[in-house]
Amino acid sequence: VGDIRTKIRDILGAFMFGGEASDKKVKVLSGGEKTRLAMIRLLLEPVNLLILDEPTNHLDMKTKDILKQAIKDFNGTVIVVSHDREFLDGLVEKVYEFGGGQVRECLGGIYEFLEKKKLASLAELERNTIRPVADKTPAASKPKEADTSSDVPASTAPAQRKLSYAEQREHEKLVRKARKKVEEAEAEISRLEQEVADIESAISAGNPPADIYDRHATATKQLENAMSLWELASMELEEISH
Repeated sequence: VGDIRTKIRDILGAFMFGGEASDKKVKVLSGGEKTRLAMIRLLLEPVNLLILDEPTNHLDMKTKDILKQAIKDFNGTVIVVSHDREFLDGLVEKVYEFGGGQVRECLGGIYEFLEKKKLASLAELERNTIRPVADKTPAASKPKEADTSSDVPASTAPAQRKLSYAEQREHEKLVRKARKKVEEAEAEISRLEQEVADIESAISAGNPPADIYDRHATATKQLENAMSLWELASMELEEISH
């Protein structure tokens, strides 16, 4: 009661639980609404470290902006695992790159990281099975990186046996099949990205249908699954091609 109730209602309102929505029972909330509620409870805890794994999943554009500002206002360190570069832009001060059994620290934001890596998007990292983890914390001195060079004498490499005509035909068949799986996965990702974008546009336009947040959550989950399938298909194609 009293001031604390007013404060809680203000916080709920900031996360789009204004008016009568703040009196809803948790059991009737949609998946996206439950995610927003979990974020509110997390941000109210008296802690100085948050670890968030893909926190923008199932969130519409407006809620992403609210969460981003809440993290900026958080007086502590936040470690975020995310593929959403727009969400990370202006939010993080370090990026950690995991790959090849090593962790590399890059001081600066997500676009500075991509520029240093000469990459156009985070999707290109997936082809190398590297996952970016961002850190919102004051910059520190950069640790010494492990030496990744390898001086293996050419003579130790196994000799490659020349494939027979039949084996070569079979290999080409496997490559074509693997490439088709990659192309199908890419097409599905494009379709789902457009579907998610259309839903988010409808949300931003105002007065969306009641089930739109559930549709957004479903489409986002399908997009995540499609990206995982694309990653596996790409790895299979790369392995077969070599």
